[in-house]
Amino acid sequence: PGALIYKSYLASTKESRLAGKIVHETDDDALWDGTLGGRFAVLRYGNRDPFWPDGWQMDIEASAQIRLDIPEDVDVRSTDYRVGVPLTWGVGRQRAKFAYYHVSSHLGDEFLLKNPNYPRLNFARDVLVLGYTYYLWPSTSVYAEAGWAFFSDVSEQWEFQFGLDYAPALPTGIVGAPFFAANVHLRQELDYSGPFTVQAGWAWRSANNGQLLRIGLHYLNGPSNQYSFYRRIEDQIALGIWYDF
Repeated sequence: PGALIYKSYLASTKESRLAGKIVHETDDDALWDGTLGGRFAVLRYGNRDPFWPDGWQMDIEASAQIRLDIPEDVDVRSTDYRVGVPLTWGVGRQRAKFAYYHVSSHLGDEFLLKNPNYPRLNFARDVLVLGYTYYLWPSTSVYAEAGWAFFSDVSEQWEFQFGLDYAPALPTGIVGAPFFAANVHLRQELDYSGPFTVQAGWAWRSANNGQLLRIGLHYLNGPSNQYSFYRRIEDQIALGIWYDF
């Protein structure tokens, strides 16, 4: 089918995509946060519009979300692994999603060798998700999502996120266009607090398949987006690149 009916949230750091960020964290060294993965359409009942598809669709998603410690020989500090199956629907301005995903977090071997007393958490979740997106204009959407974990370890059952995305809806050519995104992700194990993320920069929408390339600035404040350090408060400023299928 090609394009996604329910697009990934631009400022969410836990979506499956291709991404890389050089991060300055106030109380830490320079970090390299990367995501290797993506979300792909498998089956659609609906139209074939590459930029504004309507109908029903099943996707698959998978990613490894890694953190590297640049001054420490670019050691792997931690990795969150995610896999999921979203079932999505869209007509006109409205989009909805029912999904399953699994996420588990693992500390890096090099980090454990250098920090043998650090508690090794088996953070894991198997989650059912309901999401809704509404397009105010073709380039601007607002969304909200609730997730309930039927199995969890370290984490607790509920999570909620909401936000706003502004990005070019149609092909941009080589010139590109600005983008802006904001996301709040609240989790029960954090007493329903969570990270606030803002991203802004320049984006290019492909004429062939509607895929989106972005380059810009990233800011996150709140609990870490690496779940092995989920209670650590971080203040991140980063330069990033993101590619959404």
